[in-house]
Amino acid sequence: MEAEVARLRDELSKKEQEVERLRAVSAHLQQNSYSGNMFALVKQLTEVPPLEEKSLSKEEIMRYSRQLIIPELGVKGRLGLLDYDDVELSNLQRQVLHAEDKVGMSKALSAATTINRLNSNVECIPYHFQLNYKNAKQLIQQYDIVVDCSDNVPTRFLVNDACVLSGKPLVSASALRMEGQLTVYNYNGGPCYRCLYPKPPPAETVTNCSDGGVLGVVPGILGCIQALEVLKIASGIGSSYSQQMLIFDALEARFRTIKLRPKQPTCAVCGENPTVKELIDYERFCGSAATDQCRTLHLLTGEQRVTVQEYKQLLDQDVPHVLVDVRPQVEVDICHLPHSIYVPLAKLEEKNAEYVKLLQNNINLSRKEAAADIVTFPVYVICKQGNDSQKAVKLLQEILDNELCSLSVKDIQGGLMAWARKIDPTFPQY
Repeated sequence: MEAEVARLRDELSKKEQEVERLRAVSAHLQQNSYSGNMFALVKQLTEVPPLEEKSLSKEEIMRYSRQLIIPELGVKGRLGLLDYDDVELSNLQRQVLHAEDKVGMSKALSAATTINRLNSNVECIPYHFQLNYKNAKQLIQQYDIVVDCSDNVPTRFLVNDACVLSGKPLVSASALRMEGQLTVYNYNGGPCYRCLYPKPPPAETVTNCSDGGVLGVVPGILGCIQALEVLKIASGIGSSYSQQMLIFDALEARFRTIKLRPKQPTCAVCGENPTVKELIDYERFCGSAATDQCRTLHLLTGEQRVTVQEYKQLLDQDVPHVLVDVRPQVEVDICHLPHSIYVPLAKLEEKNAEYVKLLQNNINLSRKEAAADIVTFPVYVICKQGNDSQKAVKLLQEILDNELCSLSVKDIQGGLMAWARKIDPTFPQY
């Protein structure tokens, strides 16, 4: 009951902060807004009825002169930007349209302001809401080319299906850690996303930038190539990746191209007898949320988990236990609780003998030092967000099978980031 009250208070606090933020920017949103799953749409101006024709000014001709003299390229275009999120400090490492003074502001407002500062002649139409199966088709039908830089599986399926049903090419790219990939779907008879990935992967197997990290220049490189493909398609030159995928390895500084399977006759959306004729609820279809934030897994029962408040109470009472930190070494180097022992999830998955022995030795030592009346010795597992710790609890149940009758293995909900938010505001968040 106390945990539920704490959760509701935390949600209420976040809602109050959101209300204050919206009040602060609402006056500006009438003029500018941008939205950033980093999902962008591009349409040629000549095909949009509300736009009036106009000739380039002397200054504009000078500005675009190096581009205008290329025979294949024209001079008109409309840019639509869709993002539901706000600027966070962690965005600034790679999302260069935003700056430190825009942290907490709508990404719509922040990006549109920057774009207009760079070039006041660009018509940038912002959309500050989350794309879903109810609004995607209506929006995408207004544009000629769709660019997907989203960081979650439900959005990728949603955008793909909306593009196929609307007959629009989709320039798609993704980046993680020091790798990236790019391709163009549904263009010139090429495959769509579903041709390659008919079914979504299990939610717990998907890693996004919030979970796995990304080197800032990697999405920058992929984004530049995406922009190039958009220009080539819009001008009629054509894409280089309609039936190929570009793979970028930043660590080795190498690009390679692989040939994709052709358009599949059995594809559920673009095949000969499609079963997907209208957009569906893609969060339900994929079993995960359509956001770029860290996903929340639910692999354990309530009895196998404790809140950070409950764990803090355990520390205050000096209850003997073992705390296992299962994050990668690089994250442990950033921050950790001083009384934790380091046993990375990857080593548990391998059932690495060295780390299993380290864990068992720590448990045995702590158990000996504990009071004799402790029947079931507690072991707690922690990670960054409370996802990997759940996986680790399941693995420990297998590895420590012979000792489980005298051990209680639980994970800490929300991990170290919940600890930083709710227990120790001086603890680093990353």
